[in-house]
Amino acid sequence: MSTQAFGSSGIDQAFGSSGLDQAFGSSDPNGPARDAGWEDSPPRVGFFTDTSICIGCKACEVACKEWNGNPDDGFDLLGSSFDNTGQLSGSTWRHVAFIEQRRPAGTAAGVFLGMPESPARPPVELGMPSLSRPGDSGDTDGRTEFRWLMSSDVCKHCTNAACLDVCPTGALFRTEFGTVVVQDDICNGCGYCVPACPYGVIDRRIGEQGTKNVGLAQKCTLCYDRLKVGQTPACAQACPTQSIQFGTLDELRERAVDRVQTLHDAGVSEARLYGEDPAGGTGGSGAFFLLLDEPEVYGLPPDPVATTADLPRMWKHAGLAAAGFLAAAVTAFAGRRR
Repeated sequence: MSTQAFGSSGIDQAFGSSGLDQAFGSSDPNGPARDAGWEDSPPRVGFFTDTSICIGCKACEVACKEWNGNPDDGFDLLGSSFDNTGQLSGSTWRHVAFIEQRRPAGTAAGVFLGMPESPARPPVELGMPSLSRPGDSGDTDGRTEFRWLMSSDVCKHCTNAACLDVCPTGALFRTEFGTVVVQDDICNGCGYCVPACPYGVIDRRIGEQGTKNVGLAQKCTLCYDRLKVGQTPACAQACPTQSIQFGTLDELRERAVDRVQTLHDAGVSEARLYGEDPAGGTGGSGAFFLLLDEPEVYGLPPDPVATTADLPRMWKHAGLAAAGFLAAAVTAFAGRRR
């Protein structure tokens, strides 16, 4: 038997190359819902979070927990910032980061205390709160400028969602709005989705016996129940400064580009967008951000890539290898019979 019968074209036909590509990543960055089988799906919606106007009020955190009935995480400050949640988790679907930054008075925006200036790339201070007041020093030459960077983090609802790809039960699904949602009544708590997320967003809920959905994978649903009746997600509805903006992704991207240009014109050269690029490692996010520093400062990966991005190619190579072994076995068996 010729190995040609098991050639790449045969593998493509047997395994469906286009089907794999579709399963492990949307071919249309603006329409993953259509790739998931939704016909006549509405325009894809999402969040644009403008961190330059976030005041750290945590109204989004409270609104998210109240609407979704999520348990609290305790009310003790962590000691590393004015924060009691620390990060996204199975119980916290919105998390406001507090990052304290200091720099010598009169220096460029990217140069911070205790770090040498680099003309190629300004150093990054990850930010830890101090016990002294900003600029409080006996030496006037040692006075500092000070700012808080605040940002409300959330699930990115990726175009190429690795968590959805690895779910063995179908508990994670793509909605008609292009978002990714966990179905609590189908999730078995296996946790495969947890390490698959390149942002570390999704997690199994921890709590005492009897806690709602304890042990199940949990994350932001972009208030799917509200979207279905034409309402704005609870966090965006509650945001007093419109730092969290909800709408169609195309409109939000245009609005974000205009906002960055406005900040650049005002001298805020460090303003940049994060997660909006469809050519990025996750195919563009359904929730993207305007940042005032490097992503690492906000606890975001600088170059996230969908952990399942290579699965179609891996399956194809595995299929070719299996076909080669099968052809060799058939050839050896046929030769022995002669």
